Amino acid sequence: MAWTKDTNILLASEAFPPIMDGVAVCAQNYAYWMQEKVGGVSVITPNVYGADYKSYKYEVLDYLSVPVPFRHPYVTGVAQIDPVFMTKLSKRKFKIAHAHSPFTSGRVAAQVAKSQGIPLVATFHSKFRDDYAKIIPSEFVVDQMLKVTMDFFDRADEVWVPQESVVEVIREYGFKGPVEVVENGSDLVADYQDSYFADARKALGIAPGEFVCLFVGQHVWQKNVRFVIDGLEKVKDLKFRMFFVGTGYAADEMKQLVKEKGLEDCVTFTGMLTNREDITRYYAAADLFLFPSLYDNAPLVVREAAALHTPSIMIDESTAATIIKDGENGFLVPNNLDAFAARLRELIGNPELVHKVGMTSSHSIVRSWEDVVDEVLDRYNRLIAKKTQILMG
Repeated sequence: MAWTKDTNILLASEAFPPIMDGVAVCAQNYAYWMQEKVGGVSVITPNVYGADYKSYKYEVLDYLSVPVPFRHPYVTGVAQIDPVFMTKLSKRKFKIAHAHSPFTSGRVAAQVAKSQGIPLVATFHSKFRDDYAKIIPSEFVVDQMLKVTMDFFDRADEVWVPQESVVEVIREYGFKGPVEVVENGSDLVADYQDSYFADARKALGIAPGEFVCLFVGQHVWQKNVRFVIDGLEKVKDLKFRMFFVGTGYAADEMKQLVKEKGLEDCVTFTGMLTNREDITRYYAAADLFLFPSLYDNAPLVVREAAALHTPSIMIDESTAATIIKDGENGFLVPNNLDAFAARLRELIGNPELVHKVGMTSSHSIVRSWEDVVDEVLDRYNRLIAKKTQILMG
C-alpha cells in the first residue's frame, strides 16, 4: 500500500508527554515521524492536567483521567465514560491501530481495530508483574492481573518487543504467539560539537575535571536506585557529582537516604524535566550513566545517554543490559554492591577510558527514531495488506 496524506494511524499510550518515561517518548516519536512521513496520525491517551495537546502537528484525543495510586505522575481513566472523547473517536476511520499499553488506551484501540476490521499491533514495553507486585500484596491477585494483561496481547494481530532479550520476559508471562523485535530509537541523534558538551557542563555549574554521574528515569525502588545511592556512599571520598533526573513515589525517601549517607554536597535531584533540551544538557554534561535496573526491558535512557557519548554501567545478565559489551560500549558489573562500587571507583579514576567507551556507544547502540519509523511503516503496510486479504477471503 502506498501511504498518502489521508492515511489514518491510531496510536494508543497510557503515558504521553508531559509525562516523559520511555513509553511516552516512544509514542511521541512514533506520532511525530509518522505525521511527517504519511500524515493522518491520532494519539489516544488519558488527559494530564495542564497539558497542551493542541500544540502538536498531529491529533491527540485525550480522555478524562484520574491519578494512578502510588505512581505519581501517572494517570489513567475510563475512556468510555467521556462523551466528548467517544464522539470524536467515533468519527475517525483508521487503517491500523498500535497499542503501546494494555490498559485503557490500548483496550480502546483494540475495540476500534475490531469494529473497523483493521490490524492491531501491541508493543510489550514493561515488566508488568513487578509493577503489580509493588502495590498488590497478594501473589494470587498479581497472577490474575497478569493473566488479564496477557489476554490483551493475545488479541493483537502482531506483538512487538523493543529488544531480543524481552522475548524471554513475555514468554515467562505466558505469551505463546509469535513475537517481532522492533527496536526503539533516539531523538537525540545529532552531530554534537565539542562546544556543546563544554557549554552543558558550564550551564550546570560543573567544575573542570569534575566527574559527573547521572540517572534519568522514574524515581521508584524497582529501578534499583537504592543500589545507586549505596554505591555512591562507598566512593564518597572521591570527587564527583551525581544528578538524579525525574520523579516518582520514592523521590522523597531517596532524598532522605542521600542525606543520611552524607551525600548532600555531591548529589542533586532536579525533579521532572519535560523540556527535551534540558534533559539533553544533563546527558551531555555527564561522564557516566548509572543504570543498574533489573526492572527495565529496553530502557530508552541508555540509548539517549549513548547518543550524547555517555556510556552506561549496568547489571550483567539483566534484560536491559544485553546490548552492552563490557568495556566496549558500556560497563557491566555483577548484581553486587561491592563490585558496583569498585567499578565506580575505577571509572571515576579513569575518565579517558569512560570517554572512549562513550564514543563507541554513540555509534553502536543509537538509532534515530526516523529510521525506526521507516521500518515500522513498512511493517504496517504488510499487516494492512495481510488483513485486507483475510477479510476478502
